[in-house]
Amino acid sequence: MSEHTPFALPTFLAAQDKMRSFAPFAGHDYARLRNFDIPNHPHVSGLSPYLRHRMITEADVLKETLALHPPAQQEKFVQEVVWRTYWKGWLEMRPAVWTQYQTGLHAALNRIQTESALRQQWQSACEGTTGIDGFDHWAKELRQTGYLHNHARMWFASIWIFTLRLPWELGADFFLRHLLDGDPASNTLSWRWVGGIQTEGKAYLASRNNIAQFTKGRFAPNGLIESAQPLAFTPHPEPAPLPAATKPTANARTLFLITEEDLSPEWVLNGAPAPYLIATLNSTKARSPLHISNDLSAWTDAAMTDCLARHGWSEAIKLQGAPDLAEVVKAQNIGQIVTSYLPIGPARATLSAANLDTPLVQVMRAYDRRWWPHATHGFFRFRKIIPQILESLA
Repeated sequence: MSEHTPFALPTFLAAQDKMRSFAPFAGHDYARLRNFDIPNHPHVSGLSPYLRHRMITEADVLKETLALHPPAQQEKFVQEVVWRTYWKGWLEMRPAVWTQYQTGLHAALNRIQTESALRQQWQSACEGTTGIDGFDHWAKELRQTGYLHNHARMWFASIWIFTLRLPWELGADFFLRHLLDGDPASNTLSWRWVGGIQTEGKAYLASRNNIAQFTKGRFAPNGLIESAQPLAFTPHPEPAPLPAATKPTANARTLFLITEEDLSPEWVLNGAPAPYLIATLNSTKARSPLHISNDLSAWTDAAMTDCLARHGWSEAIKLQGAPDLAEVVKAQNIGQIVTSYLPIGPARATLSAANLDTPLVQVMRAYDRRWWPHATHGFFRFRKIIPQILESLA
């Protein structure tokens, strides 16, 4: 990694320590203080990089907090955890929305090649040289640490879209290229939400007073747009069913593939044939057509190395892209690839780019298969099942 200090250490032990140290504060303290963006972010859990890579899971975190707080006291924290479940399920059943984002991103990238004023504005926003108080700090913080407080992400996205008038897809891409917790579902749909596309017609506008209040006066930007029309949107696609469950073939020569989508993957091997070969696939480069942060790539590599070390998989092969995977499958005469389910995003895109004839068996976690299908409408409806989720984990 570079000289920058990442927001989270890329190890399972660090994830466990952070989860257990924060759990006592996931009740009233979190509900009262979670919206304050202050240095070192003491009032939020910092678990998102680990949840994104499933070094720990939503179920792990919910169980940990359930053991210390009654549901009423941890309601706000539980909702924040469950938002990830909701976003993942919502996008998984509407893959066309991810395709729309990618189409919009490519169109915006074409524009910055031909529109010099737009290109300069975009570069200034990414480099944190706009002169907008707070916004420039957050751009630099993101590049240096791979993290932003959730409230700062909302302010940043709002200023990017409505004050700077930059394409929202370029902002979502900027986040994906730097965030340690950059998740295709949470990131894309949150940017859409700020722009008024996700919750149709209801945009989020950052305000000077709100920023000043929740940064305790650190930032109070002038000149923010005070009224704006939501971005143009198309109706949401109807949700499609999740794919049917699949099982590995008993006697096939198996490559067990570990991706950044699930770095606690030992459960996949329960009842599966012993793998002939184990490999990791780092597909962070597929997050964007542009350069991915070196710190992000290095963090992901280190997290994968930690996964292999704690399971004793010292003979695993480390793959960096589709050509590597295709070469290994052919050279080793692999009969099937077994992996944890690949949701919409870079890992799935990398597997598709490999263009393999070899059967791909994706095993979905029971938690996802049970709760993702409920993400059919808005979060208000989804959160009504939170008591059921908690009861199933108790």
